[in-house]
Amino acid sequence: MTPSKPWHHSLKARFIASGLLLIMVLLPVIGFTVNQAFERQIALSIENQLKAYMYSVLAVTEVEDSQLNMPPHLVENQFNVIGSGLYALISDPKGKIIWSSDSFFDINAPELNSPKAGESLFYRIKIDGVKHVTYSFTVRFATENQLVPLTIHIIKDESDYQFQVDEFNSTLWVWIGILMLVLVVIQVVWLTWTLKPLNQFSDEITLVEQGKLTELNQSYPKELNRVAKQLNALLHTEKQQRNRYRNALADLAHSLKTPLAVIKSQPQLNKDSQEQLDHINHIIGYQLKKAQSVGSNAWHLGVNVNDTAEKLVRTLGKIYHDANKDIDYQLHIDNQQAAIFKGDSADLSEMIGNLLDNACKAAKHNVLLSIYSNAESLTIQVEDDGVGLTQQQQASIFERGARADTYQQGHGIGLAIVSDIVNSYQGKLQVGQSAELGGAKFSIIFSQ
Repeated sequence: MTPSKPWHHSLKARFIASGLLLIMVLLPVIGFTVNQAFERQIALSIENQLKAYMYSVLAVTEVEDSQLNMPPHLVENQFNVIGSGLYALISDPKGKIIWSSDSFFDINAPELNSPKAGESLFYRIKIDGVKHVTYSFTVRFATENQLVPLTIHIIKDESDYQFQVDEFNSTLWVWIGILMLVLVVIQVVWLTWTLKPLNQFSDEITLVEQGKLTELNQSYPKELNRVAKQLNALLHTEKQQRNRYRNALADLAHSLKTPLAVIKSQPQLNKDSQEQLDHINHIIGYQLKKAQSVGSNAWHLGVNVNDTAEKLVRTLGKIYHDANKDIDYQLHIDNQQAAIFKGDSADLSEMIGNLLDNACKAAKHNVLLSIYSNAESLTIQVEDDGVGLTQQQQASIFERGARADTYQQGHGIGLAIVSDIVNSYQGKLQVGQSAELGGAKFSIIFSQ
């Protein structure tokens, strides 16, 4: 009986978490990579476009006697439209603009870079706060006397470029998000189908633990089928061994009690001999009950505690009513759902029955049996309104041979049997004072 495990101890939870982590990391990385590649491709396309514009301007540029001669209009019409967003400028080696296209009319000249002769630069600048891309190329014009270096600058508004990038980003991330949702759904469905045999295996083991099944009946994949067969074989073997063990104990009890009864019936036995025979009989009864306890080997058995408790209360009520003892029996079930004891029904009846029997003997008028059950534990409490137990009695009551009662009935081994059965199931047996009734309170606690 083990406590509930954290979520990460579940294979299904691990598979789903790892798959979700992979999707949440891998797809954004792919999206970011594709976005960066698209931006680089757009930038290269614009650079090539500006380079083509530069060559068209260079083709009509002439220098005579160190003087620049440009036609009144350029072939590309955007250079001729004021404020079109496409500009052509020519600067001297000192960076001074000596010519500009009509489209650059009434615009403040920006700071431009002048590369070395025969080299080009592609970069970004701002004109009146607006981002632009620029392609600058320096060329030397040969005149009769000297080489005249000039730099041609082609400037274009970046808004078109940025619009394409933003539009692509928006579309990309929308589809990335849709793809992530689709993959999550596919993964959950796939994992649910893949792990379905494991879930069935777990459900059947739970039913076996609760005593609703005696073996695993489902057909499993070959990886689990062998485990299921071995487990069924173990269940059958354990059941057969338990039955043989109990039958042998029953035969032993019958074999011992008959000779004892014969010896005890002899008239010549003195009082001391009779007491020793009674003691031997009590020891045999105690050891047989202890040996018959299934204990933690009965993990696959499941008993409804509520039903067993109700039957015992009704039975004891009849017994002590016939004994002319007026006792009010109360049964409190905290959780109306069936509380399951993972063990043998005989062991459960033995524990609750002995505690109720002791409580009836000690009680004046009231006995309370309470059942508390949740996912972590099962608690059974028996309380009475008798005189209770002293601290010394509480400390020694479970010691072997100790006896806290002075009743004429019974053998005085009930609590020892209860203690041994509880220990065999790795449970806890506690004794204290009843806050509600004032007498003794015995509590049995089992981990689920």
